Amino acid sequence: MLKIYGIKNCDTVKKALKWLEANGIEFEFYDYKKQGVDEDVLTGLVGKFGWDKILNLKSRTWRMLDDKERPVNANQAIELAKQQSSIIKRPIIDNGKDIQIIGFKEEEYKSLLNN
Repeated sequence: MLKIYGIKNCDTVKKALKWLEANGIEFEFYDYKKQGVDEDVLTGLVGKFGWDKILNLKSRTWRMLDDKERPVNANQAIELAKQQSSIIKRPIIDNGKDIQIIGFKEEEYKSLLNN
């Protein structure tokens, strides 16, 4: 079953959840704000995609950091994400095997999830 990681009140997460429901795709939602950040999943994603693809470098949270607080490597990025989950791009979709998607792009969802 798919796991969706994100924040429930995020507009992009809402779009993704609505699309999944409309397409009859079952999922389990993991809310960072309520459940915290799963460090193992985060570490795996950073290893696969790079920390700069996992953190939202255009977010308000990022812009509010001063230069000393901004990470320069994966370990620092993971620590920051654990402390400030709103800096993680969302949603993140993981099927526990090979499909991991960051964000919501309908065409990508159609090609990878509608099988």
